[in-house]
Amino acid sequence: MRACVVCAGNICRSPIAEAVFTEHLAAAGMAEYVRIESAGTGGWHVGEPADPRALATLRAHGYDASRHHARQFQASWFDDFDLVIALDRANAADLRRLAPVESARDKIRLLRSYDPAAHGTSDLDVPDPYYGDDSGFEHVLRLVEAAGAGFTAQIKAELDPASRTDSPKAP
Repeated sequence: MRACVVCAGNICRSPIAEAVFTEHLAAAGMAEYVRIESAGTGGWHVGEPADPRALATLRAHGYDASRHHARQFQASWFDDFDLVIALDRANAADLRRLAPVESARDKIRLLRSYDPAAHGTSDLDVPDPYYGDDSGFEHVLRLVEAAGAGFTAQIKAELDPASRTDSPKAP
């Protein structure tokens, strides 16, 4: 399975989500079954590393995104990904406009929809910390970590490696 987390410029929220989701999946033994990537809806930062504040926040919590380089999500990528996870409703709307067909639009989810504590709330957006201070990046990390745990639990239940035909069986 392949999933792409998408924000506006791919230097703040989505690199944080990529690093956190990747780590959650690895800790759950799911890294070989699910690949997480990230992108932005806009091309302003293509080729740039993640924002230094995002990198510092990730490092402070034991995550790594040091190899990240921003890229822009392309319509053709809907064929490459099973899930396209938007960080907020504006990103989701941009992705829906970009989606070439209904089946592509069906792949789009909001990141916080994976956070059990967010169920029943109307605000599923992860705020963009770009124009704020370091505390905004910490807030984003907390929201993403909560969603990452829910995402991992849901994917693990859907893929259940113990029932896969290619996984080793106990004697």
